[in-house]
Amino acid sequence: MVILQQLDQTDRKILLALDEDPRIPVMLLAQKLGLARGTVHSRLERLAAAGTLRPNSARVLPEAVGRGVTAMVSAELDQSKLNDAIDALRNIPEVLECHAPAGDTDLLLRVVAKSPDDLYRVSEEIRLCPGITRTSTQMFLREVIPYRITGLLHEE
Repeated sequence: MVILQQLDQTDRKILLALDEDPRIPVMLLAQKLGLARGTVHSRLERLAAAGTLRPNSARVLPEAVGRGVTAMVSAELDQSKLNDAIDALRNIPEVLECHAPAGDTDLLLRVVAKSPDDLYRVSEEIRLCPGITRTSTQMFLREVIPYRITGLLHEE
């Protein structure tokens, strides 16, 4: 859970630099920003503890591991089996994210697959999870705006 916090200019500078190069070592980050290493380290610890930073990840692109097809799957549930469905979805490696949106859809999943035929397999695996009563799959043809956060870090 993210703890809402106010980001000051130093936090924003650190986050912008990390957005540019997420693997930069703390010492180089401190030198680049003209800050003490201890300051950068403590800020990063605080931001991580508050849930501001995404969990560590190599940020591997799905295409690099043979999963070039991306889709959104919306799922309708038997509400009494929500936890069973989520537990089963966690065991499907192609499910990259799962959200509980407002509206008619109970769960919204971002999934990847090797091909359209493989996407059918993944969609069926999702549909057969306990508690899921219906699914709808929309395959993405192209990413036109990739995940980004930089613009939000420039806001005051």
